[in-house]
Amino acid sequence: MDSNKDSQPVLHPAVAPLSYLLGTWRGQGEGGYPTIRSFSYGEELHFSHPPNKPVIGYTQKTWKLSSGEPMHAESGYWHPKPDGTIEVVIAQSTGLVEVQKGTYSTNEKVIQLQSEIVGNASKVKEIRRCFQLVDGNLCYDVQMATHTITLQPHLKATLKKL
Repeated sequence: MDSNKDSQPVLHPAVAPLSYLLGTWRGQGEGGYPTIRSFSYGEELHFSHPPNKPVIGYTQKTWKLSSGEPMHAESGYWHPKPDGTIEVVIAQSTGLVEVQKGTYSTNEKVIQLQSEIVGNASKVKEIRRCFQLVDGNLCYDVQMATHTITLQPHLKATLKKL
């Protein structure tokens, strides 16, 4: 006989503080930048955890609200450490890659990330991301700097867990 205990995947201790992320989140966001027109989008994030591994898998996709046409997608891996630091690698559908480092707060449910490397980008110099759980919603904002424009707000969204 299988017991409940045997059928439950084992959550790695390094992932446990961020286990609230696991699952699928969907909502809407807004984007803009000094060099582009402002826009709105639909978005879905998915966080997964391979049992017994100290990693969270991450996928993201966005679409135009008016037509459902795909816009942007990215995927990667989040590596939380027991000391409250985190390393994240992301590959974007545009060909850009990010290696980010940052911190997370278990009590405040905040994750702050800053790019260490932005690869294959002709214009982007720096990316910062902040995720926060607010009243059960996952909210985030992304700031970006280019070689000609200092760090500016770029994206923000509020997502509900499905």
